[in-house]
Amino acid sequence: MVSRVALGTMTWGTGTDQDDARAQLRAFRDAGGTLIDTADRYGGGESERILGRILSDTDRDELLVATKAGSPAGPAPLRRGTSRRRMLDGLDASLRRLGVDHVDLWQVHVWDDATPWEETLAALDTAVNSGRTRYIGVSNYSGWQTGVAAAWQRAVPGRAHLASTQVEYSLLARGVEREVLAAAGALGLGVLAWSPLGRGVLTGKYRGGTPTDSRAASGPWPRFVGAYLTYEAGRVVDSVVTAAEGLGVTPLAVALAWVRDAPGVASAVVGARTAAQLSASLAAESVGLPPEIRRALDDVSAPTLGYPERPAPS
Repeated sequence: MVSRVALGTMTWGTGTDQDDARAQLRAFRDAGGTLIDTADRYGGGESERILGRILSDTDRDELLVATKAGSPAGPAPLRRGTSRRRMLDGLDASLRRLGVDHVDLWQVHVWDDATPWEETLAALDTAVNSGRTRYIGVSNYSGWQTGVAAAWQRAVPGRAHLASTQVEYSLLARGVEREVLAAAGALGLGVLAWSPLGRGVLTGKYRGGTPTDSRAASGPWPRFVGAYLTYEAGRVVDSVVTAAEGLGVTPLAVALAWVRDAPGVASAVVGARTAAQLSASLAAESVGLPPEIRRALDDVSAPTLGYPERPAPS
């Protein structure tokens, strides 16, 4: 069981310092949040270090800590892939940075074509059996990859079942509806939706251009955000803004509510550079979308679906 909104920490150690991270976690807990998500690659490990220092004087029993391993860390062979060695070494390093003996959810960050998937999944079993994690999940897996992994773990008694899949999901990124959500629903995986605000674009702050203090203005983020600064995305953003004006709430609240309440979504992972930004997301908890507004947003942002996602007419 997790809170409907999770706290993402990708900016911790880069755009967010320890004091602001502490303020974020305090606000998150005060709002009833329980799940905090990090990864060994966030800030080169600094995200986990900051979280570990904060956890040292926090009631650990009130939080669920999730982290990930397997994302490329450089060109050298031993710094890439999801082999048993790299995955378990990565988990041990995460535990040291976090200052804990186990995490609540450990996730494979990416699919790796170079490693047999059976080997990667065996590493997850080892992590559970050794007590280093309580639950396991995958991240950024396609539909068939999700199905293979979940079915394999269910095939033999004693293997740890996958608990979750973490994927990008928003009104601007609905590709997971083609296969991933169906696979997750059929196999009992909760969906953790990252970037539910469409990389910040759905807040409407880019409608008049790129603010100088936004992520899209500097660092590694212009391409990440720029992928959604298109005409088609703009039509969706305009609809979100219109819906927000009609409801008397912010565009952020509309976009977040749409994802948070979508079928199969266990939690929407929201990240923020500052505590003030996070507070805006937490304040949206009470916002719900009337059915007619949800249908309108569904229509304007609908992904292209056809065979085989939708069976051909008989």
